[in-house]
Amino acid sequence: MTGSPRIVVLAGGVGGSRFVLGVRAALRARGIDDTAAALTVVVNTGDDLWLSGVRLQPDVDSITYALAGVNDTERGWGRQGDSERVNHELQEWGAGWPWFTLGDLDLGTHLARTGWLRVGLTPAQVLERMSHRWDLGARLLPMTDAEVDTVVVLQDGSRLHFQEWWTRHRATLAPARFENAGIEAAAPAPGVAEAIAEADAVLIAPSNPVVSIGPILAVPRMREALRATDASVVGVSPIIGGKVVRGMADVCLTAIGVETSASAVAALYGARERDGLLDSWLLAEEDEAAADEVAGLGIRPLVRPLWMTDAARSAALGAAALDAAGV
Repeated sequence: MTGSPRIVVLAGGVGGSRFVLGVRAALRARGIDDTAAALTVVVNTGDDLWLSGVRLQPDVDSITYALAGVNDTERGWGRQGDSERVNHELQEWGAGWPWFTLGDLDLGTHLARTGWLRVGLTPAQVLERMSHRWDLGARLLPMTDAEVDTVVVLQDGSRLHFQEWWTRHRATLAPARFENAGIEAAAPAPGVAEAIAEADAVLIAPSNPVVSIGPILAVPRMREALRATDASVVGVSPIIGGKVVRGMADVCLTAIGVETSASAVAALYGARERDGLLDSWLLAEEDEAAADEVAGLGIRPLVRPLWMTDAARSAALGAAALDAAGV
């Protein structure tokens, strides 16, 4: 390979943010200074919502803030050192959701985004404009410009926006399924299909496979683009030792009939040689016994340390994923 590699990462949530940081660090460790030209991140927008008149994009903002180095690493969301005066005032007015905190700095992001959307910019154009504020070292693209917010349909038939189910109820209400209304008519955001087609490696982050990666893959033509690319497609297991690393992904997997295991999630994505998506799958050392099962799916298993407990470990995982893709 001559020149800088072209890497595409599909990501969402905190796990996606940490993984993207690791991939960027791994690229820099290989002497690639212009990582913004080498690294494209396709971000889940199923978590998006309208609240108090402004458009929120939680996964987009989490990854943007992480790359900018301004994210709140303790809470796992929002801006570090943020205040909540406006949020408290909204609650006094009975507006918004009292269990969904909007930090003041974070709200500034939402107001800027909403203003740009109101004057006719697309979500992709808004994200491009947002990216100019900081040196992110990556190009961020929304999965689609369409509004396809995730709705949770409970077993009793009632419906909740994903954020209410996830944040307010902590996924304790039994879900029957997850829907993204209108996604059948959506299309990949401008640049997404082209980035995948031109990539030297496509990496699927260890994000929630159902509500973070799932909506990305549900965008029409996205799976076809992944199957058609000449790049190696490498996934990283979000399951370590038979348990989810963060959040309530196990509840999501159970709702769609998938076991909470590294091999079961690999099977959910499927082998590219069998009309699925993956060429290789990174499993944790704790799940080494599942390697043969993954190989039986037609996917090359690679056992590696998957914990991203600090920057060095995230960078090591990013390097392992790049190595698996042959770049």
